[in-house]
Amino acid sequence: MTRLLCGVAFLPLIFCCASWAEDWPQFRGPNRDSVWTETGILEKFPAEGLKYCWRAPVGPGFSSPVVAQGRVYVIDAQYAKSSADERVHCFDEVTGKSLWTFTYPVNYPDWAFGPESEHMGPTSTPIVRDGKLYTLGLKGDLHCLDAGTGAVIWKMNVETEFHVQEFSFNASPLIEGDFLILSIGSFPRPQDSSVIALDNNSGKLAWKTPDDGLTNSSPIVISSGGARQLILWTLKSVSSLDPLTGKLYWNEPNNIGSQYASATPVLQGGLLLVGGVMFKLQADRPAATALWPAGKGSRGRVLSNTSTGMLQGDYVYSARTTGQLICLEAATGKQVWENDHVTDLQNGSSIHLTPNGNRTFLFTDQGDLIIAQLSPKGYTEISRTRLIEPTYTFGGKNRAWPPLAFANRYVFARNDKELVCASLAAQP
Repeated sequence: MTRLLCGVAFLPLIFCCASWAEDWPQFRGPNRDSVWTETGILEKFPAEGLKYCWRAPVGPGFSSPVVAQGRVYVIDAQYAKSSADERVHCFDEVTGKSLWTFTYPVNYPDWAFGPESEHMGPTSTPIVRDGKLYTLGLKGDLHCLDAGTGAVIWKMNVETEFHVQEFSFNASPLIEGDFLILSIGSFPRPQDSSVIALDNNSGKLAWKTPDDGLTNSSPIVISSGGARQLILWTLKSVSSLDPLTGKLYWNEPNNIGSQYASATPVLQGGLLLVGGVMFKLQADRPAATALWPAGKGSRGRVLSNTSTGMLQGDYVYSARTTGQLICLEAATGKQVWENDHVTDLQNGSSIHLTPNGNRTFLFTDQGDLIIAQLSPKGYTEISRTRLIEPTYTFGGKNRAWPPLAFANRYVFARNDKELVCASLAAQP
């Protein structure tokens, strides 16, 4: 693929990126918590807009880009009249030059070949570890690739290997120790599994769990109660497992009645936010108690099915599915304030939150990047700019849903047409 430089001098870019300050090698960043710790970031956006370093054409997909060791990776789909491929792209972080593309055919159903603005693509975000790149396609094509060359190290089709329901591959994989862990919840059948752990060097199955229902939520691993805990949210429950064996530590029934399990679990101190349910973790053993909301029904147990909330201090900040930004007391769930002006108030709206120092970067389904301060006193918007155009049509409106990657004082965004890199470095 041809990479386009957008009027940015090459040598200054080389100088700025000579050392990689902080990569973004997996979904929601280095620690899978969407926290961006780099300094030297601009205080507000330039009046003329962001300085774009490069743009590259890509196809449909909801997967985020990831950044590791001077390279940017993204997975997409490419449609022909009646066939489709999925592609894994590798770009040079500084120039946007295409370094390699790995392509494989995929058997999408006939209904996927609708209007171009509604084409589907991979949702699961790749992960880079120890020179290997792991990608999971929309139909279960799992690849372990050499991150430098794109050569296949091992592969399997998870859909057929583990009898998984079609299009159940929206959660992003994680790596714990020597295991690649996939949350692949399906409709229940005797042979189904919700979670599998594979040897990340060979793809050999290490352990699996019984089925617990569909999920779009990407799991996390935490240290709490004297143990490492794999936290999973499926249609039926919230669970904690030993990530090395699959042994169940604790389980909280959470039947939300539909495929709304989308948000990633979020940890702060002894509190664990899963969708719209707050848990208090036990300090002396792997166990948890649900604090709020009251009752076991689905009402109020999902704050947003497009965005993940943020725990900061004694408060929760989160989008609602209909677009409002809210602040809740972390201990009680009581709403402190609501703001209706971050994005459009429509079903399918999203607000992705990334704290950086005493500010938060917000990315909306409209393609806007916002710098704001969030506190119990309210929402204070500092600066806003259009980062990328929304291109995926949902509910009669174009959306930009994939979360961003922040790395080395740059922001990386993708839609169904392009991947962009823009500088967020403070001016010298």
